[in-house]
Amino acid sequence: MHLSAAQEAEIIQAIQEAEKKTSGEIRVHVESHCEGHPIERSKVLFFQLGMNQTDLQNGVLVYLAIKDRKFSIIGDKGIDAHVPLEFWETIRDEMRPLLAKQEYGTGLALGVRRIGEALAVYFPYQRGDVNELTDELSYGE
Repeated sequence: MHLSAAQEAEIIQAIQEAEKKTSGEIRVHVESHCEGHPIERSKVLFFQLGMNQTDLQNGVLVYLAIKDRKFSIIGDKGIDAHVPLEFWETIRDEMRPLLAKQEYGTGLALGVRRIGEALAVYFPYQRGDVNELTDELSYGE
């Protein structure tokens, strides 16, 4: 299941704007179904997408399984060492009403912006920073 071109553009713009302020990397992965718990699925995808290979271990994955109405946010070791335990839950709670109304572009973009704000605090943009991961969305089955 793919998002509309407008939804994709909204999310990619949010990723690009967020990453202008941080050395952190944000990815969004969308699929129809999630077997099991979304956090466990996110952990598998995190490695499949190579997100564990950033220099500062500061990648964040936002995961959405549309038909199963499941989503999660996970960060690599570097960011998890800095943010409070409830940090990801707070962002998920902000996204949940939009995703429940099937406003996927707006909901995911909101989450990306909030993640970017946190990454900017703990991992500010450094001159010469290289975009280590693509800003494009990835899709599963």
